[in-house]
Amino acid sequence: MFPRLAPQGIGSPSVYHAVIVIFLEFFAWGLLTAPTLVVLHETFPKHTFLMNGLIQGVKGLLSFLSAPLIGALSDVWGRKSFLLLTVFFTCAPIPLMKISPWWYFAVISVSGVFAVTFSVVFAYVADITQEHERSMAYGLVSATFAASLVTSPAIGAYLGRVYGDSLVVVLATAIALLDICFILVAVPESLPEKMRPASWGAPISWEQADPFASLKKVGQDSIVLLICITVFLSYLPEAGQYSSFFLYLRQIMGFSSESVAAFIAVLGILSIIAQTIVLSLLMRSIGNKNTILLGLGFQILQLAWYGFGSEPWMMWAAGAVAAMSSITFPAVSALVSRTADADQQGVVQGMITGIRGLCNGLGPALYGFIFYIFHVELNELPMPESPSGGSANSIIPGPPFLFGACSVLLALLVALFIPEHTNLTVRSSNWKKHCGSHGHPHSPQAPGEAKEPLLQDTNV
Repeated sequence: MFPRLAPQGIGSPSVYHAVIVIFLEFFAWGLLTAPTLVVLHETFPKHTFLMNGLIQGVKGLLSFLSAPLIGALSDVWGRKSFLLLTVFFTCAPIPLMKISPWWYFAVISVSGVFAVTFSVVFAYVADITQEHERSMAYGLVSATFAASLVTSPAIGAYLGRVYGDSLVVVLATAIALLDICFILVAVPESLPEKMRPASWGAPISWEQADPFASLKKVGQDSIVLLICITVFLSYLPEAGQYSSFFLYLRQIMGFSSESVAAFIAVLGILSIIAQTIVLSLLMRSIGNKNTILLGLGFQILQLAWYGFGSEPWMMWAAGAVAAMSSITFPAVSALVSRTADADQQGVVQGMITGIRGLCNGLGPALYGFIFYIFHVELNELPMPESPSGGSANSIIPGPPFLFGACSVLLALLVALFIPEHTNLTVRSSNWKKHCGSHGHPHSPQAPGEAKEPLLQDTNV
């Protein structure tokens, strides 16, 4: 049992506390982008893509399985304790990169049990914001995540080239420790005392900890089913792409470490613009559903371009399209929040984020397996001046990306049948019962106080 941390912190709980926690954690991991690609190939010289997919797949599945339990426990013991726990274990593998690469990748896989910082951060934000403020607050957290990856890979690549990768690992470890100290000293508890049970021994039901609980409800409403199928078919290739694409750029397309870092920075900046300015304009001009369809269309084009592209400039062009495709999931979340009744928001959002969590486990493993069966292997570490560092199919350089494009095409066809203005009211009593089972009997919820679901982590 974890001790309840003292409520002291700097100021009142705010979104900015959550933003700083996310920024420091992912900035530390961003520094290791280039060193990780090198160590991964050195550790697994044969079947590098397959092993990368298995490592990220195990991590994603463990995150999916553990997120509901950690969410339920954070309702009892508070958010601060679990912010500390998740950040500590998520960053624990960092110093092992130079100590023992095998242990480094093993601990990365196992750390998936606690790699749900985003989930706890979103719950933290939900505790301190009104319902109409949450979409903007979540957008700020997501934009901060993207911003942390704009500069850190480039900084890590530069420091690694000039001073060696050991310095990069030490710096990343120091930033992770700074994040932990910030949580201990500066982050105040966000969960009000009245929302917590009176006793530490308050029971937690299996339904609260069951990762498949929300998925079992998918078939109870036809509209929810359409939305969930769309999310699954579109996010499965996205999760696989995130796990392997930078390795693909480095080893198959012949990008240098600096080029990969620049690619991440440009993609991050364009994604921030797409998810803020462009998304807002599209939602007002063409509507929610058409924005989703447009985002899926961009994703199909992006994945097809990645799959058939054989030149670096094609990757850059497809990356710009990828930034535009990032509008899909925010638009889906907005559609759900507009169409679902107030007492069904938590369950429907929980279904969608649960499916994304499942994709975070299945996607990387699927991509790694497709690379393996198409014999896309690495012959040697490419030098910056070499046009290609591995062996790939000359007709289809990136087979998994083409598979992803077909999957998103199916998602687009399903999304065509989603109505834009319909209330999700089917089986209301069952939904309410399910929502009620996630609250604690010792801490009744005040009327009008909506509890936001603990969102699953996303693996980017």
